Amino acid sequence: METAPFRVDQALGLPIVDLAGLGEAAAGNDPARLRILGAAFDEACRAFGFCYIVNHGVEQGLIDRAFAMSAAFHALSLEEKQAIKINAAHRGYMGMASSLIVTSSIEKAVRPNLSESFMLMHEIAPEDEAHPLDGPNQWPARPAGFREAVVAYDSALQRLSRQMTHMIAVALGLPPEGLDEYFEQPTTFLRLLHYPPSPPDAGDKQYGSAPHTDYGFITILAQDQQGGLQVRGPDNLWIDATPLRGAFVVNIGDMGSRWTNGRWPSTPHRVINRSGGDRYSMPYFFDPNADVTVACLPSCCPPDRPARFEPVRYGDYLMMRIDANYAYRKNP
Repeated sequence: METAPFRVDQALGLPIVDLAGLGEAAAGNDPARLRILGAAFDEACRAFGFCYIVNHGVEQGLIDRAFAMSAAFHALSLEEKQAIKINAAHRGYMGMASSLIVTSSIEKAVRPNLSESFMLMHEIAPEDEAHPLDGPNQWPARPAGFREAVVAYDSALQRLSRQMTHMIAVALGLPPEGLDEYFEQPTTFLRLLHYPPSPPDAGDKQYGSAPHTDYGFITILAQDQQGGLQVRGPDNLWIDATPLRGAFVVNIGDMGSRWTNGRWPSTPHRVINRSGGDRYSMPYFFDPNADVTVACLPSCCPPDRPARFEPVRYGDYLMMRIDANYAYRKNP
């Protein structure tokens, strides 16, 4: 293939990157293909910090089953969901309107987000717990098959994230394994979100998710067909990230932007569910180990473009934002 697998669909608003062949390329079997994919992803991220990815290798049936389990879980009674209410390790059920994004530099949030969610994080053996968010995951008794479906989906997204990390390393002028040391024990979040329809009288400041940037490296989002995700474009206007079946929406988080010295922006985004029905989405956050210090990569800091960001320990950055934005951290 002589040209990068990259295009912009005006009806969708965001770039589309075709990742066909990524699995083999990331495994070291097709270095030329990995360079082509990295160039396409680089072009997309320079422009928006957001893109769709297609032909990503995650089976549609796996995605559909995870969505079905999310909807079935959120249909349970509040009492049943609260049986696994969010714990100190940030795992379990987060109730409706329990997060208020106060750390955003984009817009001052005045109302809690109109959403509820189930949060799954990386598994940690009890003897290995060393960080504030290390701890046990929690699982509901129902629906039947929930744990198996969610674990299978989580595993598939981690596999895709590691493949993409090799592609990203090449895009940034590193060898394919150039970022692996930062993800030996990655910090991961899988969040199964439910957004009820926004009330007709909610006003402009009631969001499903208020304008914000993500904290970490990359986010891989599966969204249903209801719409509602909006991305702030380079002109500061909001672009609808129109649902595209079979595609994921990928965006760069704050750590990804810091590593690239701002070459890839951590782009503000928000959710407003005006569909009149329930909206479900499943963001997967693939972030470095909590002990990793994130500093601008030398390949992204040529002499005429010195580092814009001070080094930061990811775990400190993450806890500052989680402690500020979630009600349960203030009222344990």
